[in-house]
Amino acid sequence: MENKPTVPRKKHVLVVDDDLELTEVYRQLLEANNYVTSTASNGVLALKQISYQEVDAVICDLKMPELEGDLFYSTVERVKPELRQRFIFITGVADDPKYQPFLNRVGVPVLQKPVGADTLLTELRRVLGDDS
Repeated sequence: MENKPTVPRKKHVLVVDDDLELTEVYRQLLEANNYVTSTASNGVLALKQISYQEVDAVICDLKMPELEGDLFYSTVERVKPELRQRFIFITGVADDPKYQPFLNRVGVPVLQKPVGADTLLTELRRVLGDDS
C-alpha cells in the first residue's frame, strides 16, 4: 500500500467587520493566499459562527453594531480561550481612550485602518505560528 502525502488543512480565518466592502476585500485576499474564510458583520453573528465552526484566527474590527470587538473578544476568552491569542484587530479607533485599557490588557496585534495586504498577511502568519 502506497503512502500518500497528507495535505495540510487550510487555516480558517473569521473576518468580523461591519464594513461589508472591506470584509469582501479581506476575504478575497485571504482566499487568494490559501486561507478558508468566513465573515460576520458584528460580534453577535461572529459568536454564532465560532460556536459551530473550527476557526484558527480572527480578524476583527473594534467599533461595530450589536456587539463591539472588545466585548466579542471578551466573550471568546470565556468560550474559546484557545483562540484568544489568534486575534488581529484592524480598526480606525485604536487611539480611542475607550479601547486603550482593553487593548493594553489583551496584547494582540492592532493594525490601523487602512492596512496593507502584506502587513495583514505577515501578522496573520505570526499569530498562526506559520513561518512560511
